[in-house]
Amino acid sequence: MKLKKNWTTGQTALQRFNTALLRDTNKINEFKIALNNRSQTLQDLLNEEETTMEDNWKSIKEALTSTCQEVLGLKKHHHKEWISIETLDRIKERNNKKTAINNSRTRAEKVQAQAEYMEANKQVKKSIKADKQKYVEELTTTAEKAAREGNIKQLYDTTKKLAEKYSKPERP
Repeated sequence: MKLKKNWTTGQTALQRFNTALLRDTNKINEFKIALNNRSQTLQDLLNEEETTMEDNWKSIKEALTSTCQEVLGLKKHHHKEWISIETLDRIKERNNKKTAINNSRTRAEKVQAQAEYMEANKQVKKSIKADKQKYVEELTTTAEKAAREGNIKQLYDTTKKLAEKYSKPERP
């Protein structure tokens, strides 16, 4: 039996934005300001013309996606939820030092770059360890609170997370 090929109609792939950056207060404020600026221009545009509900929705969706694209950027990698923004910055810095090793021309440059990379790598590992410890402590306090309150569902979910066998996605 031969199956018919299903051609796509040229729709773009789903864009996932780096929403982990919204944990940083500076990024939240920057996002709010950019969104407020866009919404002000949208409101002025909507007040002027007679538009349909669908046109309004398209313009609102466009404003949101362009603001997310501008401020947050696309999500490139899936990171664990417990890794902090500072650690992600350190990882980015470490990757830059790794490329500096690969791009170095002389042996002296390479030795210097390797020393910097090793130090950055130690910092990243230390930071990740601290983030993981903080995350586990937060989970244990929520589990203890759920046990005191008798909330069995939350207790079950947090113990599964602690055992790292949790497959239920987080709800927004």
